[in-house]
Amino acid sequence: MAAPDPLDLIGIDDQLSAEERDIRAAVRRLCDDVVAPHVAEWFESGELPDVRGLAKEFGAMGLLGMHLEGYGCPGMSAVDYGLACLELEAADSGIRSLVSVQGSLAMFAIHRWGSEEHKQQWLPAMAAGEAIGCFGLTEPDHGSDPDSMRTRARRDGSGDGADWVLDGRKMWITNGSVADVAVVWAQTEEGVRGFVVPTDTPGFSAPRIHHKMSLRASVTSELVLDGVRLPADAVLPEVTGLKGPLSCLNEARYGIIWGAMGAARSCFAAALDYSKDRQQFGKPIAGFQLTQQKLADMSLELSKGTLLALHLGRRKDAGTLHPAQVSVGKLNNVREALDVCRTARTILGANGISLEYPVIRHMNNLESVLTYEGTVEMHTLVVGQTLTGHAAFR
Repeated sequence: MAAPDPLDLIGIDDQLSAEERDIRAAVRRLCDDVVAPHVAEWFESGELPDVRGLAKEFGAMGLLGMHLEGYGCPGMSAVDYGLACLELEAADSGIRSLVSVQGSLAMFAIHRWGSEEHKQQWLPAMAAGEAIGCFGLTEPDHGSDPDSMRTRARRDGSGDGADWVLDGRKMWITNGSVADVAVVWAQTEEGVRGFVVPTDTPGFSAPRIHHKMSLRASVTSELVLDGVRLPADAVLPEVTGLKGPLSCLNEARYGIIWGAMGAARSCFAAALDYSKDRQQFGKPIAGFQLTQQKLADMSLELSKGTLLALHLGRRKDAGTLHPAQVSVGKLNNVREALDVCRTARTILGANGISLEYPVIRHMNNLESVLTYEGTVEMHTLVVGQTLTGHAAFR
């Protein structure tokens, strides 16, 4: 009997089909070719210099809107998409965010809630990476409580054909400064509505956010809407209320469940290799009990988190995945991945803070992933409500 693969200690690969393993391998090769040689430099400079080139590479691979059907989208399974997210985030959380925001937020919103005209106009170009989208929900003063958003959309005129006029601000928006289209959520007299906003519309601007110490290989922006005038048909017609944006967030959170394990795997692999080479007191530090305890604990959490992601992926493909189960996955996997990365840093010692290794980059990135798409506190309360039947959000 062959010894287990140290990066797959319990043999999770046995639960994947040959096609799923092939998809994972193809995404890993793409990341090795177009991301890995440059990502440390992008992180250090705080720039992602060729976002459109990357988007076209990912579009050609079928990674944009990967799990959506029609309109140029590949229509692949949830598990296929999850495995892709794992490989993308093993490269960098910012790269996975580029793909997640495009496919699971902006494209999903249009695909699920948009008109046929919206779908025909935007989805084929977005699937190909020829158009980039962003998703405007979070505001400077309102993150976890989107129902209190201040962005407003009002009718200007009479009847169903009246224009919409949007005013407000959105914050921490991935892809904002490079987007061709923004899906923006705003308060209206009818409740929260979504709007498809071409970013060349007068009154729309998206200044970049600088001085980040996390997700530095990612474009992050503020969206400014000053009297943005849109035609009547710019509104997403199929949804009113928070059901719209929250359904999109669940799609993105699902990808994070997998992606976090990619970051954890990258750091675990770096720590394992380093421990075998680093000599102290006359032998590799891998030969010391305390180092082996760290490596064993990291491997256990990587195995359990990946199993959880796969289980939830199978449920999603079967149509039985509940939003509370997505919260379980996001809460557990990001929290444990961050702990794996921090432990890896201790094994690398001072080298753990160098961008010669991926560890500090993943650590910093996961501090953002821990917060976005629902904080630890919010997902804890979702799980708590599911367990007890009592909402404790207020």
